[in-house]
Amino acid sequence: MAPFFLWGVLFLTIPVLVLLIDSAVESAAKGITATSRPAVRRALYASAVGWWFGFGYFLAGLFWIGEAFLVEAERFAWLMPFAVTLMPAGLALFYAAATAAAAYLWRPGLERVVALALALSAAEWLRGHILTGFPWNVLGYALTWPLPLMQSAGLIGIYGLTLAVILITAPPILALAKVASNPDRRRASLAIGILALLPLPVAWGYGTIRLAEPQPPPVDGVRLRLVQPSVPQRDKWRPERQRDIFFDHVDLSQQRPDGSFDGLSGITHVIWPEAAMPFLPLETPGALEVIANMLPEGTILLAGALRADGTAVEETGRRQAFNSLIALNSDGKPVGIYDKVHLVPFGEYLPLQPMLERIGLQKLVGWRGGFSAGQSPRPLFDVPGLPPVGVLICYEAIFPGAVVQSTARPQALINVTNDGWFGLTTGPHQHFHQARVRAVEEGLPLIRVANNGITGVIDANGRVLARLDLDERGVIDSQLPGAKNLTLYARYGDAVFWVLWLCGLICLRICCAKRIAVSR
Repeated sequence: MAPFFLWGVLFLTIPVLVLLIDSAVESAAKGITATSRPAVRRALYASAVGWWFGFGYFLAGLFWIGEAFLVEAERFAWLMPFAVTLMPAGLALFYAAATAAAAYLWRPGLERVVALALALSAAEWLRGHILTGFPWNVLGYALTWPLPLMQSAGLIGIYGLTLAVILITAPPILALAKVASNPDRRRASLAIGILALLPLPVAWGYGTIRLAEPQPPPVDGVRLRLVQPSVPQRDKWRPERQRDIFFDHVDLSQQRPDGSFDGLSGITHVIWPEAAMPFLPLETPGALEVIANMLPEGTILLAGALRADGTAVEETGRRQAFNSLIALNSDGKPVGIYDKVHLVPFGEYLPLQPMLERIGLQKLVGWRGGFSAGQSPRPLFDVPGLPPVGVLICYEAIFPGAVVQSTARPQALINVTNDGWFGLTTGPHQHFHQARVRAVEEGLPLIRVANNGITGVIDANGRVLARLDLDERGVIDSQLPGAKNLTLYARYGDAVFWVLWLCGLICLRICCAKRIAVSR
């Protein structure tokens, strides 16, 4: 995964997983008696293998979550060991279920690889949907680097690539192991191992052709300025720091990338990151006046900010608050509002809040009562001077197939995020890369603006046209890249994956039936 992309290790780790399940199935068979249930026993043994494999994978991939608990260490540090271990332990249950399901269909030979591919890809899909979902570091991301390989995401999506990655990486080493144990099967085994690699050059060729296609022209009359202020997360929610943070955004917005002052000359739209204004700007006339003075006539500010509605919720006596992207014109008046739909559990709201608060648990974001979810399905964001835009706040960008929910198609995606929670770790790099893959899946350009993460302009093929790196303060001036035609995945979504999955299941059942018939 990002930022290392050493996915060649899967040619070792996935075959080892298969061999470990082989061993588990064999161990389970030794204890079978006339009254035992062999399928259940195999599943239990295999699930233990899958759980440990998943726990190690998620622990290595998600350790950076612990950084969030050190931002206010005096309040949250005691939770860090639990978060860093319990979350991987919970996610590993999906892998345990996958290996248990695969064990039901476990047979010697290639069929067991197909069974594992079907089970793991289905488990990854479920991980992205159950209990609001968390599809971070889905295995299919392994096949989204380098850029030519990423183009396949526009065909079969990240879950289709997960199915493919098992079928590609498992057979070569297993074929060599088969040759070593059975020299009589040398040619057949080696042929299977080589054939398994063929999708890689095919995908590379497709990606190369896709990248060589003429690119759509940038959108006329749009000139963007992306602002990455790199505000320390510890200061973000302190009331005494909010005025300084606000004026820091204002000052930085009026500078060119080289640091010289230009007063936003020639800029049509300024974009600030998530929670750039960690207060209620629509109820702060002084802030709106400053914004109006900052913006030239016709220039629009798109700013991450907090918003509250006008009525209190009867049960709590509190007003509903939203994590929003608010568009303000040069008069300081709102001309567009998007409220975040997919909230972060324990970060932006506390599940079972009354009960958990009684035992001392709190959410990480410093807004009393947490946030409410916005309108669902996600509406398009109509802003003067921009084509229809799909807005994604923070980790809304990691959900494949869900970034576009309206019946009309946007012409661009805007992803505002913070990422300052996670320090100088792998987390912000992974977040940025997953956002790039959404652009390729949908065939849409993506503008990403972070407080302290990775800010960038990404075209519809996932190319990074401009970038500010992690912990870098500055601005990017850019045109808005054009959208491409609907990709196969944008048109049909995860239905493409499920068609491939069902084809794989049919092939597996046919092969198993033939093997049983031959053995008889």
